[in-house]
Amino acid sequence: MTGQVASLWRHPIKAHGREEVLSTTLAPGCTMPGDRVWAVTHELSKATNADWSPCPNFSRAAKAPALMAISATYDEAAGQVTLRHPDRPDLTFAPDRDPQALINWVAPLMPADRAASVGLVRVPGRGMTDSDFPSVSLCNLASHRAVEQKLGQPLSIHRWRGNIWCDGLPVWDEFDWVGREVQIGEAVLAVRERTTRCRATTANPETGAQDADTLGALQSWGHQDFSVCAEVLRGGTIRPGDTVTLL
Repeated sequence: MTGQVASLWRHPIKAHGREEVLSTTLAPGCTMPGDRVWAVTHELSKATNADWSPCPNFSRAAKAPALMAISATYDEAAGQVTLRHPDRPDLTFAPDRDPQALINWVAPLMPADRAASVGLVRVPGRGMTDSDFPSVSLCNLASHRAVEQKLGQPLSIHRWRGNIWCDGLPVWDEFDWVGREVQIGEAVLAVRERTTRCRATTANPETGAQDADTLGALQSWGHQDFSVCAEVLRGGTIRPGDTVTLL
């Protein structure tokens, strides 16, 4: 089995924006650099900066679909993130120095009947992925196209908020990778588990409106999964066009 890397994406603030990158250099046991560095806590959250916490502790698009329409740019050297949304003015701020800027900016996007966002957390050296281990998510464009065909409508790949998008593979081939290793560019990853999806994927990443029954489409195949989570075993640089090979 061989495929190619189609594109690379990171999400500097969990559930609050996506950013394409032209290359990434993975390190063993780490998340993609710049991915989910911060997560937004809500008023019922028990998360701290001390350790990883599961996603119910954070503001996310499953509860606030408008968040899906955020895009981001992360200036690592300056420690600043710029966020954009069709219903909000652009915001450039430093998450570590001025988290309240984000809380104020995102407030109009949050449903009134949901817990309000209150702050930011980060765990040094550990991106706040949904998995309880530092993971990189691998997505298959053929599987995405199968969901589009099932629904009879085009879908943005950003509904799945993946890191590494692969092309040239059979539909759902990525599920057979679980328990095996895959080489992507210079890096080698151990595929650990499938990713079970939530209502966030029903929201349009351009508008934030819920407009597609992605979960119903997935359930027609007897599951609610899309993409797989992998652990980096051997670090290295990955770029679009690199070969994806199951070892």
